[in-house]
Amino acid sequence: MNQQDSPTSPNGASDDGSASPDSPLLSGDSTTPGGTGEGVDREIETSFFTPKRIALAVVVALAVVGLGYGVWSTATGGRVLNVDREKVTVSTVEQGRFQEFIAVTGTAVPKQTVYLGAVEGGRVEEVYLEEGAMVEDGEPILRLSNNDLRLQLARTEARLAEQRSRMQQMRMDMEQRRLRLQQDLAQIRNELRRVERQFERQKRLHEQALIAEQEFQDTRDNLQYQRRRLELTRSAYRQDSLTYQSRLDQQREQRQRLDRRYETMQETVKSLTVRAPIDGQLTSLNAELGQIINPGTRVGQVDAVGRYELRAQIDEFYIERVRHGQTATTDALGNTTRPLTIDRVYPEVESGQFEVDLAFEGESPPDLRRGQTVRLKLELGRPKAATLLTRGGFYQSTGGNWAYVLTEGGDAAVRRSIRLGRQNPNHFEVLDGLKPGDRVITSSYDTFGDADRLSLE
Repeated sequence: MNQQDSPTSPNGASDDGSASPDSPLLSGDSTTPGGTGEGVDREIETSFFTPKRIALAVVVALAVVGLGYGVWSTATGGRVLNVDREKVTVSTVEQGRFQEFIAVTGTAVPKQTVYLGAVEGGRVEEVYLEEGAMVEDGEPILRLSNNDLRLQLARTEARLAEQRSRMQQMRMDMEQRRLRLQQDLAQIRNELRRVERQFERQKRLHEQALIAEQEFQDTRDNLQYQRRRLELTRSAYRQDSLTYQSRLDQQREQRQRLDRRYETMQETVKSLTVRAPIDGQLTSLNAELGQIINPGTRVGQVDAVGRYELRAQIDEFYIERVRHGQTATTDALGNTTRPLTIDRVYPEVESGQFEVDLAFEGESPPDLRRGQTVRLKLELGRPKAATLLTRGGFYQSTGGNWAYVLTEGGDAAVRRSIRLGRQNPNHFEVLDGLKPGDRVITSSYDTFGDADRLSLE
């Protein structure tokens, strides 16, 4: 009988525990203990799914999936993202007039502010009013004391009195001299008339040879002398009068200088009492009792009440486009639009900004208060017809180069290249890519990634 082969285990042993003829234990394999080391080689079987073949299969599978997704994306219009319709803002492109303007904040400042300064220094003796008080023109605010100034005023007053005394004495002296000269002139005229009468009598007698020649010559010489004496006395009188007038004018000018100096010092002493220069409000006062104030120190200011203008700070980027006379508007004061005009542009730039003053057309609003802030629209040019798109957060993501535009059905939005121009706080000027009536998603695109199409649900 043929014996049925008994199954063997992987180690060459039969099921009943006996060794098979092919077992290494019987063949003297070198791996068996006590073997000779000259056994028969055994074939090692390898698996089909090697790591290299597995990696290759994964790469091929991914390529097939990517190719299929690309074909599907092309067929459906690009990468599609589902978006909640309620979470996006849709704006309609319109045709209108584009007004380029910038939004600025103006601060109410008084149209007229007068600063209070100490003309001469001194010690604060009295403070009549407190900061914030309403004042009238000429009303005293504080009083200073200055002993040196008062001493100078007393010295000037003494010099003025001395000058007046000298002038009075000079007038008396000149008047006495003038009287003496007048007396001399009267005496000379009287003597001249007497000699003239004597000469006329002697002349007739001389012609008749009734008097001596010598007597007639003496009378004639005396007549010439009296005439010359009268002429010289008149000349002296005129010269003395001119000299007197010149000295009097000099004394008068000196007195006038002293008078002006005295008046100036009186005004300076009066200025030790600081008074309100205009009707208004004392908005600042920096003086305490006993404080020493130096000459020229600013001690406060008075603002005109009810007349205000707005002072605004503008980014230096617009410094070349802001000019005197440009207009601005505000809706923040009451229910009406208030127009303003740039009254002054300050050229200094500090911290990247420059300042302008804007005056109200007409009276300033009655409820406006100093320091109140007002939002303004400052126009930078004339309005013109343009295609307009409402501003939104999409600009930060796209730079104005593209946008999501809704399809006709409104259930989706596709990416479209656009070109934007100027802008104001409300609108962009559309130059290309959009037309009036187009609906554009203008809210932020930060959560859309790089999707080519948005499905609105």
